[in-house]
Amino acid sequence: MAELNQSKLLISIATYNEHDNLRPLVESIKNFMPQAHILIVDDNSPDGTGKLADVLTQELSDLHAIHRTGKLGLGTAIVAGMKFAINNEFDYFMSIDADFSHHPRYIPPIFQGMAEKDVMIGSRYIPGGGTKNWPFSRKVISTSVNYLVKLLFWMPVRDASGGFRCYRTSKLKEVDFDRVWSKGYSFQQEMLFRVYRCGSKLGEYPIIFEDRRAGSSKVNWKEALRSISLLIYLGIMSRFKRNL
Repeated sequence: MAELNQSKLLISIATYNEHDNLRPLVESIKNFMPQAHILIVDDNSPDGTGKLADVLTQELSDLHAIHRTGKLGLGTAIVAGMKFAINNEFDYFMSIDADFSHHPRYIPPIFQGMAEKDVMIGSRYIPGGGTKNWPFSRKVISTSVNYLVKLLFWMPVRDASGGFRCYRTSKLKEVDFDRVWSKGYSFQQEMLFRVYRCGSKLGEYPIIFEDRRAGSSKVNWKEALRSISLLIYLGIMSRFKRNL
């Protein structure tokens, strides 16, 4: 436990049109985990999210911002954060959604789980976890994808698609990011698969996934179907090729 208290944690937030959520989210993160550094990875949001991120970097010395040229996808935004954590010698990297669907109150217990694990997942599908104000169609798709991932990859987790995660940076260093295929929704499952193949110990902590507080959902059903197809292909190929 003492090792965790003395370690460096980076919490990364990928943003696109999250101006109304950003400041309250940063304030909430600092309330629950004051020692953490925060990274905002903004995809040139037209609503001024990137400009607000720059304002916040002036107010907080442990807040950082990366500005990208356009909407390049959630997966590449998380990879940018992971590389920032590695290059700046953080011990742990945590990803969290920008819309309060991942409430910062869960950050401390998820982080404490890293004392014994290499990856901790904020899980909707273990006892104590769940979803709030989710349409039935999204519940069906999410549950189906997790069953599919369990069938394809045999990973010992219930929620392989959740984006609320903490990684041990030393394990991320073992991942060849140039081989990561996913850019969109399938990124979470693929990244978990790749760190698991590196020998990572996986753990879960129950969370309630809440509906966003402000802004509009960015769910793209065409991308969701494309991601499912990619996962099926990756799962089949993993049975025949060790070096994916």
